[in-house]
Amino acid sequence: MTKFIPGLQLCEQFYEEVVKALIETEFHGLKYSAGLIDSGSEVLGFDTERSTDHHWGPRVLLFLSPKDIGKKKQIFDYLSKNLPSTFRGYSTHFGNPDEIGVQLLTKAKAGQPINHRVEIHTTESFFKSYLLIDPNDDLTASDWLTLSEQKLRTIRSGKIFYDQLGLKSIQKKLHYFPKDVWLYMLASEWMKISQEEPFVGRTGDVGDELGSKIIAARLVQSIMKLCFLMEKEYAPYSKWFGTAFSRLKCAQKLSPILDKILAAKNWKEREKYFSQAYKVIAQMHNNLKITKPLATDVSSFHDRPYLVIHGDVFANELKNKIKDPAIKKISAAIGSVNQLSNTVDLLENDKLLKKLKVLYR
Repeated sequence: MTKFIPGLQLCEQFYEEVVKALIETEFHGLKYSAGLIDSGSEVLGFDTERSTDHHWGPRVLLFLSPKDIGKKKQIFDYLSKNLPSTFRGYSTHFGNPDEIGVQLLTKAKAGQPINHRVEIHTTESFFKSYLLIDPNDDLTASDWLTLSEQKLRTIRSGKIFYDQLGLKSIQKKLHYFPKDVWLYMLASEWMKISQEEPFVGRTGDVGDELGSKIIAARLVQSIMKLCFLMEKEYAPYSKWFGTAFSRLKCAQKLSPILDKILAAKNWKEREKYFSQAYKVIAQMHNNLKITKPLATDVSSFHDRPYLVIHGDVFANELKNKIKDPAIKKISAAIGSVNQLSNTVDLLENDKLLKKLKVLYR
């Protein structure tokens, strides 16, 4: 058994010890950038030994200038003939893509060219393919609100191994949402909490414990999304959502409370733990100092006996701090596409996401 090496570390070593020397020997003077900032659990730093069973292995993204991209085939073919067949015990040879584009590591036959994954792009072609944006353009509010956070997280958490073409400046540009977009998304998540927070009790009050549990689970997800926003971290898609949350600063305090909410046997118990969770996130909001200090204790929902944090108060205070006219004119606090939907077929389809810009006009 090959000893597992986290994929991002493996790929950086593959570049530093093998790919770099081949390129700089055969293509001396070539200006390029190299790294790993695309999809994959290894780019997010969440891969384990199980991840090695598909679409994983020694690989590099190589970026050329527009004037040198014509050398793409020459470079690819040279690497095919000269790369070692294994690196750190892993094959460098990938099988052909299956019907959904997945490639598996396979053993290369003696003398066979290596079907490697040193993938060659220009920075413009990569970002137009991966995010459907021109990295040199200024992004509008609707651009930001229709970008997949999962993909933005890979850009931020990935690593650039070598940079002569300014790839790091693009990574920095996409590091996090602009302030007013961030304020709008915060307000939208607080509003989502406001719209359902009394229903945990109301459904339970009529004996609908299943309905109460479903609403509670949605509210727990909103609390977690709010925490990603308040700590200014992109939230990944569902497979890694809980794992990424566990790495937030607030998780040590909040995770045990959220666990108790989800394990609660009745709505009264659920409400007790929600009151604790709301106090934590309200204090987190106040610590940001982006609005005046707001109440951190729960109180009754109007004249009904359900305890709530009044998320709409937080939402309205946040909306009042937005200065960008393009964001101020958005008619509803629906949030970004990531707050609207968890559907992978939407969030991984940039063409569909761009059609949703109409929601922010």
